[in-house]
Amino acid sequence: MKFKTLMIIKAVVCIGFAPILLFAPGPLMKLLGASFGSGAALLAREYGAALCGNLMLTWFARNAEASATRWAIILALFVYDAVAFVATLTILLSGGLNVLGWGIVIIYLFFAVGFGYLLLPQKVSS
Repeated sequence: MKFKTLMIIKAVVCIGFAPILLFAPGPLMKLLGASFGSGAALLAREYGAALCGNLMLTWFARNAEASATRWAIILALFVYDAVAFVATLTILLSGGLNVLGWGIVIIYLFFAVGFGYLLLPQKVSS
């Protein structure tokens, strides 16, 4: 997958979830089968803010040319998505989310694999 395509897909996912987490996290948490209280509301809204940052980064950097800066962006997004994959999978397997939590796990896995692939040295065809 191309860098620009992956960045646009991530931006779309972020724009889909960020407003929900910022302004109405309760219904989403209920849908996922997670308990929800004041602490969860704070964390959900902070996560929504993090997704806003990811949205800005992925959208405005989508046309970045190959460079050290672009590599750093890819590495940061890879680490973010890989850690989030492990964290979400752990919560899901411990019973903290219902079956819909698998969708979140799959999304994080998709992005971790995608950004991980972009970190691999690319063969130059002659």
